[in-house]
Amino acid sequence: MLTYLLIALGSAIGGVSRFWLSGQIANSFGETFPWGTVIVNITGCLVIGLFSTLTGTEGRVFVPGEWRQFFMIGVCGGYTTFSSFSLQTLNLALGGEWLAAGLNVLVSVALCLVAVWAGHAIALHLNSFKGI
Repeated sequence: MLTYLLIALGSAIGGVSRFWLSGQIANSFGETFPWGTVIVNITGCLVIGLFSTLTGTEGRVFVPGEWRQFFMIGVCGGYTTFSSFSLQTLNLALGGEWLAAGLNVLVSVALCLVAVWAGHAIALHLNSFKGI
């Protein structure tokens, strides 16, 4: 039961964080293109790649399983917005903005894959340090 409560708490934290950050980005750059969702997904991928590798079996940081689930399933799951991404892409396409829809898919998928790889690579580097 504790694990479910931790995941629920993490989801709330991630969801509120997503709402705040995507709103800040939309206020700064406008809402014509869903930059808020793109940035949230990229940063979420970076963070989950970093955290999962740092706290994995070969990682340098021990985090109990239920707290890994709190963060990766709860916080990161609540924070990233694939469903929002999909709906926004569909709305761009339905609005006849095919180039923007395609760009949203290309930019989001490519940069999220790069971000999750970067998080993983950073964590591998941090894992290689002796001591601390």
